[in-house]
Amino acid sequence: MVLIWTQFGVKHKNVKCKVRVIHGEEGLASEEVREEPEVSSPPSSPECVDYYSVLGVSSDSNEEEIRRAYKRLALRYHPDKNPDADAEDKFKQIAQAYDVLTDPEKRSIYDQQGLTKGGVAPAGNKSDPSHSSSKADAHSWHMFFNFDLDSDDDLFNPFLRNPLPHLSRNHGNKGGLKPSGVAEVHELLVSMEDILMGVTKRVKVTRLRQTDKHALRPEERVFDVEVKKGWKEGTRITFPKEGHQMLGHAPNDLAFVIKEKKHTHFRRDGSHIVYTTTITLREALCGCTVNIPTLDGQMKPLPCNDVIKPGSMRRLIGEGLPRVKNPAQRGDLLVEFQVVFPDRIPPSSKEIIKHSLGQC
Repeated sequence: MVLIWTQFGVKHKNVKCKVRVIHGEEGLASEEVREEPEVSSPPSSPECVDYYSVLGVSSDSNEEEIRRAYKRLALRYHPDKNPDADAEDKFKQIAQAYDVLTDPEKRSIYDQQGLTKGGVAPAGNKSDPSHSSSKADAHSWHMFFNFDLDSDDDLFNPFLRNPLPHLSRNHGNKGGLKPSGVAEVHELLVSMEDILMGVTKRVKVTRLRQTDKHALRPEERVFDVEVKKGWKEGTRITFPKEGHQMLGHAPNDLAFVIKEKKHTHFRRDGSHIVYTTTITLREALCGCTVNIPTLDGQMKPLPCNDVIKPGSMRRLIGEGLPRVKNPAQRGDLLVEFQVVFPDRIPPSSKEIIKHSLGQC
């Protein structure tokens, strides 16, 4: 006779079967325990996430509106700035929403079918789950770059020409730090007076650096960026390996490119500067003396005894910018004339003008 009963393991989700066999009349019994393989429960339906609601935008929002919403929320919920326990989860969801809604292909799939929690692998690279968040990672790390200058007038507007590549999460690099291959280039606004005299800009940079625990943390450093006399727009100053760092990579180079502010009076022409002045028709015909401002704050008289035609130019020698190859020498200040003609001339004046200009 064989007696069989079962015992259900609730915690382990498995089924244990005990089989007791009684042999013949002697009543000898043996007990055998057989454990059936675990039967997994059916998977639960994935949770659907409304990414438009996550970012607080409408379904017809354009990419710029989505970008602004993401930047506002990412700054609010970034774990380094928000101590709440759920800030990191919210930040990750915000970053994932940004990644999907700013990618035309992913957004089209999301709008047609909806997107389940966990994201959509990009086309042609479904085996790499980290790739789907590269765009959001690059944008969020870019916001760590903050710059403070030594003057309220010295506005420094960083413009990232080369976006940061995806932040690697591979901790198994045994071959040392890989070269970054990226230079972070930013514009450094300088005035024409700065180029005349030369200047050193103090710039405070907050960049990401790798710690001993294979993690990234913000780190501040102040850089003295020297702008020499006569430097042209586009001149580049590079600080090797002083930019952001990715896990397993050497730090990026940090570079600044000279960008000239628009001057209220002058425009640059190489080492020369150009100033436009306005005179009347009488002054143009009869001669005059015009006071011309210089770049170092002085006023220079410029006598004009000949007839001045509209668009003609005079020059003040040595009042321009220092020459790049020889800063001890300066270019010239070119004065361009605009002549204002009267709207009407009285009849009596016309006769005088005709008589005076009859031989011209």
